Amino acid sequence: MGGLGSDAAIEAADVVLMTDEPSKIVNAIHLSKKTMRIVRQNIVFAIFIKVLVLALSAIRNINNVGSSFCRCRCIGYCNYKCFKST
Repeated sequence: MGGLGSDAAIEAADVVLMTDEPSKIVNAIHLSKKTMRIVRQNIVFAIFIKVLVLALSAIRNINNVGSSFCRCRCIGYCNYKCFKST
């Protein structure tokens, strides 16, 4: 088909070959598989980083659970001293 009717083909199809070489389909399939592999790797990496940050923030906040409420109450009281419970 080549360049003839390419406007109609672009409107009707998801993928359009602009040349008369069917071997380009194989290249497109390889490229799409490689792209999907990279997308999956990025998703897994992003989820891993989010879980790691969540775990580290949870570990960091274990010691501050009791003292965070005390700090909030102390904002209005000038002479009141909060001590971290041990």
